[in-house]
Amino acid sequence: MKVGFLGAGSWGYSLASLLASKGYQLISWTARPELVKHLTEKREHPYLPGHTFNGSMKFTTDIKEALQGVDMLVEAVTSAGIRPVFEQVKTLGLPKCPIVITSKGIEQNTGLILPDVVVEVLGGNTRQQVAFLSGPSFAQDVIRKLPTSVVGSAYAPEVMRIVTDTFTTHTFRVYPNPDIHGVAYGGALKNIIAIACGMAEGLELGHSAKAALMTRGLHEIRKLAVARGCKAETLNGLSGMGDLCLTCGSLMSRNFRFGYLLAQGLSPQEAAVKIEMVVEGAYTCVSTLQLSHQLNVSMPITEIVYKIIYENLAPQEAVKALMQRTIKEEHL
Repeated sequence: MKVGFLGAGSWGYSLASLLASKGYQLISWTARPELVKHLTEKREHPYLPGHTFNGSMKFTTDIKEALQGVDMLVEAVTSAGIRPVFEQVKTLGLPKCPIVITSKGIEQNTGLILPDVVVEVLGGNTRQQVAFLSGPSFAQDVIRKLPTSVVGSAYAPEVMRIVTDTFTTHTFRVYPNPDIHGVAYGGALKNIIAIACGMAEGLELGHSAKAALMTRGLHEIRKLAVARGCKAETLNGLSGMGDLCLTCGSLMSRNFRFGYLLAQGLSPQEAAVKIEMVVEGAYTCVSTLQLSHQLNVSMPITEIVYKIIYENLAPQEAVKALMQRTIKEEHL
């Protein structure tokens, strides 16, 4: 089996390494020639030092080469980058294989989850090929072969089965779930809550505050997802609560670390530079707020995070704003 990867960041690299260890033939595309050189010569990722890959893996800056003859195509770029990348794919001919999306986000202005962005770009006939992989998983854990469980979803049951079988190993467990929209919303929206929890950590607000943020954050996620036709129970699973627990409690999470740095006094631009990787929660915060206004869904934590990142609200003032909201009966 030959698998093509679009994107060679730490997450894409860890997943590619996982499949290479199963004996699959891997080819990974990135637009960065210096990264191709490093990966080819060192056989390890610069963000994951000390972990060389086993098996067959090739790296290229030629996207056409990464698409040729593949039995599965896996996306691992960014929320903002997924549309332009698949516009390139479309000009080279539509792939006939399963297409697995692994980035987590909601596109700004359109409000589309990322699997739907791909369908819109490539055309409605490709809908039955598109799948999504999401759940509580750090690249550092996957590359070290530590026990990890995620969710595999797709529009077509057969593609969901193929994705589940392809990615499952003795340390990487994939649970099938047909609610692809619910899985995608859980993966995207938890990044915003992780930024808020990172700020709580940076402000030394204690464990109780973070527990409240996570609980009320899950409530926000579920409300928006259900308003978009998703199953509420999906958000109680790995792609919702599970991913929220992981991302909201560790400095290994770039979104949590971003919030922590904001609370330490860095500007959003300074924090992003220090992290050196894309902070998906900052991007998705904009599209989520757009959606919440369209659907008339109240999302106070998301609004506060947005104001801190884009309107210069001080994190200390944000805490006061949240704590002084009118108290209502808890509905779950």
